[in-house]
Amino acid sequence: MTLRKHLLAPVFALAAAVSLSAIAAAADTPVKGGTLVYLEQQAHTNLYPPAGGFYPNGGILNQITDKLTYQNPQTLEIEPWLAQSWEVNADATQYTFKLRPGVTFSDGSPLDAAAVAKNFDIFGLGDKTLKYPVSEVVNNYDRSEVIDPLTVKFYFKKPSPGFLQGTAVIGSGLVSLKTLALPFDQLGDATKIIGSGPFVVASETLGKELTLKARPDYNWGPAKFEHQGRAYLDGIKYIVTGEDSVRIGALLAGQADFIRQVQAYDEPQVEGQGFKIYAPSTRGVNNSIVFRPDNQLVADVRVRKALSLATNRKEIVSTLFSKNYPVATSVIASTAIGYKDHSADLGFDLDKAKQLLDEAGYVAGPDGTRAKDGKKLVLTAYESLPQPQNRATLQLIAQQWAKVGVKLNVLAGDAGSRTVDDLDPQKTPVSPAMVGRADPDVIKSQFYPKNRDALRQKGGGSDKIQSFVDDKLNGILEEIASQPDKQKRLQAVADAQAYLLEQAYAIPIFEEPQAFAGAPYVKGIAFEAVGRPSFYNVWLAK
Repeated sequence: MTLRKHLLAPVFALAAAVSLSAIAAAADTPVKGGTLVYLEQQAHTNLYPPAGGFYPNGGILNQITDKLTYQNPQTLEIEPWLAQSWEVNADATQYTFKLRPGVTFSDGSPLDAAAVAKNFDIFGLGDKTLKYPVSEVVNNYDRSEVIDPLTVKFYFKKPSPGFLQGTAVIGSGLVSLKTLALPFDQLGDATKIIGSGPFVVASETLGKELTLKARPDYNWGPAKFEHQGRAYLDGIKYIVTGEDSVRIGALLAGQADFIRQVQAYDEPQVEGQGFKIYAPSTRGVNNSIVFRPDNQLVADVRVRKALSLATNRKEIVSTLFSKNYPVATSVIASTAIGYKDHSADLGFDLDKAKQLLDEAGYVAGPDGTRAKDGKKLVLTAYESLPQPQNRATLQLIAQQWAKVGVKLNVLAGDAGSRTVDDLDPQKTPVSPAMVGRADPDVIKSQFYPKNRDALRQKGGGSDKIQSFVDDKLNGILEEIASQPDKQKRLQAVADAQAYLLEQAYAIPIFEEPQAFAGAPYVKGIAFEAVGRPSFYNVWLAK
């Protein structure tokens, strides 16, 4: 019987399925066994580790790969994992790691210095033949050196102060040499990914279902974890379930144990029936609207500032979201390293917005839409499917902008032309954006032309750009990624936030968490520093 058919039965089946009082009385001692049924909103795309920024990818990679280091999600300190210790030279151009002995990939090959070196050579340099892109978390990479079987050294062309934290992120999960010999386009098949993690891929139906099983000989969790043996769970079954109502119904009916992407409007129903909401922070660039100034409609900073002033962020959050989605007060989250409060620069003022549009030469026409030189101020944005309630958010922003005479068309996120159109500022002068990472380099990842290129600059990832480039911004971003002095680096982070808002390149809306829900008998759930779940310590108190 399919999941959907199961859900035709009343959700009241929960009462017959499990006694919540019995669960509450269960002992807190972990027990082994059981398979966690995990419902994911979207199918994974590619499991090359640097592609782990896409949450469905990262949610799998976090179970089947390990990292050199572990970032404590509470303190954000970097702790030993597969690297027992490390040394960094004074200008952060050389990093030496001493590896934990006895670690192997699931195919039995050693996770030694040679394997680590090969991983980061590809992450840092890419591979044009196999079509591997460069990782956005590895900046200024030069080369690796194998000192001995358990010691590897990395060299950088310029200081790379974010590299140590970069060894702790999903995008730096280590995979075997056999995996790295495959072309990029084959790594959408999870069965090709050979990691050293606590789970291994047992089977997959592409785009629909993935089953992981515990690796019996696993014995190398992060050094400070009390638990070091095999995972408590026997396995994890991922089922791709696109409809929010189906995921919620399955959880409440006892047909699923854990689900991702719980919409804010479903939170009261979930919590009201004794289930738990998890909303870990992503600690990076906030959920925002960004502009592409290569499009003449938004090239004038007065227009961008007007649209920022016309955006009522508090209304958006209070209407569509919950307490788990704080109103943004800067470009980056208040939990991010180097955050500065810019609430004063993110006001809501319709009269001031209208005045700026007037000054920019845009005059309201008979239908209320402003125009200049015969060209209407009509903008287009595509919905971003991974972001919570993004379509509703954009539609509410469209209503708000209409009050100052600007029309925003919102297109479907699954449209076939979306990928191509998003590279062309003439077609998409406005775009939703966010990215999580617990390191200041996250700002560079979002806005630098050689990384995500959110503003679409000349010399970036699009060949559609006519002239727009901001050398001042790019210089600040390069300073963040290459300044070894901590205080000077934090000053660059402050400068980036101030400049991005001064130029109104982005309108931060809210601090985006990753929202999950779990049954009360799911114990030991944890999240890495930007909200991907870890199931290594999870056990089922059924």
